[in-house]
Amino acid sequence: MTLIDAIIVAAGRGTRLGGPLPKQFLRLGPRTVLARSADAFLAHPAIRNVVIVIAEGDEERVADALADRPRTVTLVTGGDTRQASVAAGLGALAGDDAPHAVMVHDAARPFVSAALIGRVADALETADAVIPAIPVADTLKRVDGTRVTATVDRTGLVQAQTPQGFRLAPLAAAHSAGVSGSGVSGATDDASLIEAMGGHVTTVDGERANAKITTADDLAEARAALPRVPAVGQGFDVHRLVPGGPIIIGGLTIDFPERLDGHSDADVALHAITDALFGALADGDIGSHFPPSDPQWKGAASDRFLAFAADRARAAGAEIAHIDLTIMCERPKIGPHREAMRERIAAIVGIPVARVAVKATTTERLGFTGRGEGIAASATATILRSMA
Repeated sequence: MTLIDAIIVAAGRGTRLGGPLPKQFLRLGPRTVLARSADAFLAHPAIRNVVIVIAEGDEERVADALADRPRTVTLVTGGDTRQASVAAGLGALAGDDAPHAVMVHDAARPFVSAALIGRVADALETADAVIPAIPVADTLKRVDGTRVTATVDRTGLVQAQTPQGFRLAPLAAAHSAGVSGSGVSGATDDASLIEAMGGHVTTVDGERANAKITTADDLAEARAALPRVPAVGQGFDVHRLVPGGPIIIGGLTIDFPERLDGHSDADVALHAITDALFGALADGDIGSHFPPSDPQWKGAASDRFLAFAADRARAAGAEIAHIDLTIMCERPKIGPHREAMRERIAAIVGIPVARVAVKATTTERLGFTGRGEGIAASATATILRSMA
């Protein structure tokens, strides 16, 4: 059996995608792009060791992305180009413990499958160089600016993917030739170096799901492709009514002779929704994130709590699918304010108003709400989140 190590190239800055973080450190569900790529190789029985090539200064980001993995990885600082980064990764494989072969994979292909890694590994039993390839499906045009000058015959054309597999010695020699100036420089994949030296490159079936994330649209498609499951949380809150209005409820300030009493602004409706979101995320409750013993939350507007919970959901890769709120009180009358509450809650959470339901009920003059001593609110929040 061929002894194979993997090099994952993660030193790029992702300038075409933009944003404050390189694309390999962006989240796809609960894991980063880099973590998904690394996990595929760490879990595969054909792969002995994993080397990740990173940019200088990214050590802490990588440590956070790969925390709690049962297997460790070797980190290597890359160069100014992809070719230089792969060469740095190959340098980490030299020595008496060097593998027979190596796979080189772009960190920005987070959906690489175990089956695809297996196909490349199997082909390396007999081949010196292997690439996954998929047929070109679209008609190809050659253009000059915006003017089409020719239609390109796509017969025999394929799109090359990673992981690309190689016998270690010829790949190392091809990179050394590039560094010395006698070989190819500026190669966009490693198979090009083998081709330039007259080597034979074999193809195996690639996978369209193994797409590379380059643009914001690519990232959006990758996130949309994640399998998601619903999670539902419940929230319930009660606050006493005391003299002196106005009252703040459902994110609105309503003219009323009484107000709700509490450490913050005591918006019972937003508190219930906030706890429902925390419940759906299995992420504590409003008291653990905003303890009433902390003076900084004295009189705080509850929209801050709800916005925080919504941000926590998005950070976990979850989509807030629906919020259902029921307010229990004799007064004030909620009906006249229902639509304004829906719009305000939707704005705080950042979802369409069609996903927010606001209902009101009395308790037929029974209990503390029936006696007008306080107001209660119950909420459910449904989120869609990736569990993988």
